[in-house]
Amino acid sequence: AQLVESGGGLVLPGSSLRLSCTASGFRLDDYAIGWWRRAPGNEREGVGCITNEGDTYYIGSSEARFIVSRDNDKNTAYLQMNRLTLADTATYYCAVAKGRFSGPPQLWDYSIWGQGTQVTVSA
Repeated sequence: AQLVESGGGLVLPGSSLRLSCTASGFRLDDYAIGWWRRAPGNEREGVGCITNEGDTYYIGSSEARFIVSRDNDKNTAYLQMNRLTLADTATYYCAVAKGRFSGPPQLWDYSIWGQGTQVTVSA
């Protein structure tokens, strides 16, 4: 079972990026999917997540600018990031939590993590 993120890169402030998270070796249908990030010198922090039912939850400033979605047919989840700022520079990770959740999964619910994709916002 594996998750692979893609779509990161170097962008200007105010730009948009869409990250993808593709699962192999298992189906995403039975999992909630979360996006996390870690900036240099900082702790890992949650960005947003989407449950099996399609309910989405966001943390902090991501709520107004980011959109988490999923396409079970493609076995892929997405993180659309708009109006990027310097503070969004980080390595972004997707992770999955098995089961049905009435709210956002907790960190310890996530059992499979991707290797991360780097997002750098710089002028």
